[in-house]
Amino acid sequence: MEHYKAAMLLGGVGDALGYKNSMWENCPSGVAILAELKALGGLERLTLTQDNWPVSDDTVMHIVTAEALVSGKNFEDLYREMVKVYVEIVEKIYKRRPDPATVEGCTQLKPDNYALGWHTPFNMKGSGFGAATKAMCIGMRYWQPEKLDNLVQVSIECGRMTHNHPTGFLGSLCTALFASYAVQRKPVVEWGREMLKVVGLAETYCRKTIRHMSEYQENWFYFGTKWQLYLEERGIAQEGQNTPIFPINYDAAKRDQVYKEWSSEGVGGRRGHDAPMIAYDALLSAGSDWTELCNHAMFHGGECGATGSIAGCLYGLLFGMTNIPKGLYQNLEFRERLEELAEELYKAANGSKTL
Repeated sequence: MEHYKAAMLLGGVGDALGYKNSMWENCPSGVAILAELKALGGLERLTLTQDNWPVSDDTVMHIVTAEALVSGKNFEDLYREMVKVYVEIVEKIYKRRPDPATVEGCTQLKPDNYALGWHTPFNMKGSGFGAATKAMCIGMRYWQPEKLDNLVQVSIECGRMTHNHPTGFLGSLCTALFASYAVQRKPVVEWGREMLKVVGLAETYCRKTIRHMSEYQENWFYFGTKWQLYLEERGIAQEGQNTPIFPINYDAAKRDQVYKEWSSEGVGGRRGHDAPMIAYDALLSAGSDWTELCNHAMFHGGECGATGSIAGCLYGLLFGMTNIPKGLYQNLEFRERLEELAEELYKAANGSKTL
């Protein structure tokens, strides 16, 4: 239970830190961000509040996704509930500078269409990070290995409601899987290659739903190819390769360079493949060192709110709240709701006989 609370809270903390009320998110230089952080007194001197360090739309979408997951509904009724909460929330997130694909996807949902309300058109611009940042709670809900099919189905349907492009909705599959692996205590070094095995199950599921398969086929392999190249770059692509290889002097400037190389448009973390990739890389590099995790995932050039939300949530599942400065979470926006949802997710995942 405590690790679930830590996950929901630190996902919000990581988001708020990287977002910095829209001032650091999309800043091109992690070096500049870390210099400004130092001028503020460093991570331990920060106090996050709704006024000066609000969360972005990433946390808001994670909250409403979790609310749907604990509603007691399953599959199609669950998707209808997601449609309902997404349509209700979209008007309230504009001030948080949301991912454009999230807004477009939400406006295309049809809450009055009982049979097809969650079916949105294929979107060539739907490859963004927004599907990935709302899906960690899905892995917390369906964390058991025997519920893998549920995790695959729900993460894909949830993802393509707003990001109907393989690079987008495979990002939601990825972060849901990583959250489930964290709860299972699977070694972090194994997560990436295990995730690539599950991508095949995702393709099988998409074929069964018979939606947009020609468009999917044209764009399917980008996500897996980028991840395979990343795992080879770190020297952990094969079974038994369990010691990641990092660049010499992997400082902020070098990380900015590397993250840009992983991206599709020179902005680290903007897409569904590289937002989870940066968060994962940060976990591999930092281990249980919270400050180092923040340096890698929350304070870099690019979409550091998105990568921070994913990394913070996964860190909480692995390590809890040990050594987290209280100023980062005591007055965090939506703190009480995040803690409540953590309890409800834990009970739904571990006490429910349904699904």
